[in-house]
Amino acid sequence: MSDQLYFNINSNKKIMSKNQQAIDAIIHQGMLPLYFNADESVSIEILRSIYKAGVKAVEYTNRGEAALKNFKAMVAIRNAEMPDLLMGVGTIKNVAQATDYINAGADFLVSPGYVAEVADYTHAKGLLYAPGCMTPTEIIAAENNGVKFIKLFPGNLLGPEFLSGIKDIFPKLLFMPTGGVDTTRENIEGWFKAGVCAVGMGSKLISKKLMEAKEYATIESETIKVLELIQTIKTK
Repeated sequence: MSDQLYFNINSNKKIMSKNQQAIDAIIHQGMLPLYFNADESVSIEILRSIYKAGVKAVEYTNRGEAALKNFKAMVAIRNAEMPDLLMGVGTIKNVAQATDYINAGADFLVSPGYVAEVADYTHAKGLLYAPGCMTPTEIIAAENNGVKFIKLFPGNLLGPEFLSGIKDIFPKLLFMPTGGVDTTRENIEGWFKAGVCAVGMGSKLISKKLMEAKEYATIESETIKVLELIQTIKTK
């Protein structure tokens, strides 16, 4: 085997493993927590709290002017204290944003909608891209461009019945609802029965009220409860 061929094969293995690593982490915990706070220190303390709760993959949303600066600081803390934590970025709407965050250390990207150029870019980088879709047409477009992980958004408008109705059409895709997923057993169990691999949880888990009060211990304990609940649902 030539040195060049050996390099190409092993490079491809490395690329694929980065993408699969993110998928595996999200599926294993069954939940992807997501949040944004304009305060850098609050963002970091929340990161520490959910990590202590057992989270190994998190989404920090690109929703404010401070988001990129905060994310860079969070990556530095992750590298020093939480090396096994995968950090994704949500609300990515174009390649420029994708480039900024990948250069800052993002392990995967999430969008509120399907952006073909971002799908191409992340695929070339070997990273997971989870686009938001709410119609079969969008899901088909994403699937035809190599996307394997679909974010159903907004989840509260679509509901588990939507996924139940289309799941058989997309047997090779993984689905995760985001938007309105709450912490109750009934809601979460409904989604898993419909066939999701995980649920995205934002303000219902890491609420504005908890962030403002800096209730990091509560965020940690609530995250533990949700992770444990999901494991009991998945093993039923």
